[in-house]
Amino acid sequence: MVANPSQNPLSERAQHLLKVLVDKYISDGEPVGSRTLARGSGLELSSATIRNVMADLEELGLVVSPHTSAGRIPTVKGYRVFVDSLLKVNPLRHAEVESLRAKLGIEGEAQELLGSVSSLLSEISSMAGVVTLPRRDHMVLRRVELLSLSGDKVLVILVSQEGEVQNRIIHTQRVYTGSQLEIAGNYLTHHYAGQELDTVRVALLKEMEALRQSVAAEMQAVTEMAEKGIIPSEDHADFVMSGQTNLMGFEELSSIARLKGLFEAFSQKHDLLHLFDQCVSADRVQIFIGEESGYEVLDQCSVVTAPYQVDGDTMGILGIIGPTRMAYQRVIPIVDVTARLLTAALNNR
Repeated sequence: MVANPSQNPLSERAQHLLKVLVDKYISDGEPVGSRTLARGSGLELSSATIRNVMADLEELGLVVSPHTSAGRIPTVKGYRVFVDSLLKVNPLRHAEVESLRAKLGIEGEAQELLGSVSSLLSEISSMAGVVTLPRRDHMVLRRVELLSLSGDKVLVILVSQEGEVQNRIIHTQRVYTGSQLEIAGNYLTHHYAGQELDTVRVALLKEMEALRQSVAAEMQAVTEMAEKGIIPSEDHADFVMSGQTNLMGFEELSSIARLKGLFEAFSQKHDLLHLFDQCVSADRVQIFIGEESGYEVLDQCSVVTAPYQVDGDTMGILGIIGPTRMAYQRVIPIVDVTARLLTAALNNR
């Protein structure tokens, strides 16, 4: 379930103490001292022995002593060993799965369904929930309709095979009549229905010059509608996020400067979309811990994602963003099951 497992060279005793330390720190949020480890480990070890093991773990870069505290907290590397090698993830109970299914609102429209996912993930995790929307170039076209609005405005209506409707208002270089737009819409529907928009884009780019050379006004309408209304733009990718303010409740994320950086990243979206793009090719839960994301603004955060699919093709990802001190054993199955439920719901339409 967890991607990229790392090798674990630790002794069983060191592994056990590291697991106890991480569990305790996730639970309490305070540096963990040797006495606490001695009580929580269940092992008959002296404080001196535990301190020696902690020193070894610190030398390996798995734990660190913050400030002048005698206790230790896990590093990103320590969390990675914990998640990959020490964490036991139990599947959700049947009742929990059914509760998720009910809250997801599976009977709703596709767009409503996707919109509810981020709210659901935020609600049940008390962190930030996110779902990326399918890129337009994955949409299989059923019909194109073009409606004249005031002046040079045209409403482009794209209808997918699944019944999803996408509307876009474009500004044209000239004013077209209703009949010219009807002919253009019929032309695009006739020639490209049943194809994904990325395939339509490639074909149209090849044919654009030939179409432009036609003197027919209808063909001019075809080229302009295709160029402005159908060919996917690179910045179309998007995501829906809920529960950003939940992150203010975590002490390690609560500084004004850190929250400002996080909310700016959530608003601008570019860096997060680039990170989510790395998850699209995964076939299971993907976890980025702290600096593993490659973005400084997420250094104190973990991102847990899973892909959702339609007809075997990955359409996007959903996930939870929270502090590195998150309850991974709880978050991982929630993300995994929600992705499976969303996949099943979309495929049953």
